Amino acid sequence: MSAYLVTGASRGIGLELVRQLASSPPDEVRTIFAAARSSTSGPLQELLQQHPERVTFVSLDVTDEKSVKEAARHVTDTLAGRGLDVLINNAGVITPGSVEEMNDLEDTFRVNVTGVHLVTRAFLPLLRNGDRKKVVNISTSVGSIKLQPRYREMPAPSYKITKAALNMLTVLYAQELEDAGFTVFCVSPGGLAGANTLH
Repeated sequence: MSAYLVTGASRGIGLELVRQLASSPPDEVRTIFAAARSSTSGPLQELLQQHPERVTFVSLDVTDEKSVKEAARHVTDTLAGRGLDVLINNAGVITPGSVEEMNDLEDTFRVNVTGVHLVTRAFLPLLRNGDRKKVVNISTSVGSIKLQPRYREMPAPSYKITKAALNMLTVLYAQELEDAGFTVFCVSPGGLAGANTLH
């Protein structure tokens, strides 16, 4: 029975991951922490009401280190001595535009890269106590330097740059935590069939 935490859980991929995890058998998924800046999203509220024993909302702004630390304390208290098994770093932003007009690189980096680092680091003590020890970073193929010719016409430069950086951050964490039994990896939403791929 695993415990999961999903960031950016109020909409999009994060919300769908929480939904699929909540529909999994209880002997596979015990607890899902749905982390987001706000729980006011209608679909997330529905999930919280449908699965009050399994889905727990966690207030989390990945760009605010104080918020990240408070979220980690909240999850630690809720787990009451148990570990966190899987962390899914899903929160992210994308802004269209040209590279010359790009004015959001710093803000995008703060969410897509620094936020992942802050969250991963804060939850490592809980993950070390978990059985699965998995960190999943939601990346994208458009962050691949090699594949850039294929995605040249996609006008989202800050997104591409920061996802490329996220891929390197993932590799560095994977290397550093390998001897501790961790599995740290990226997935592209286009290749993510659903939460079952993360079990």
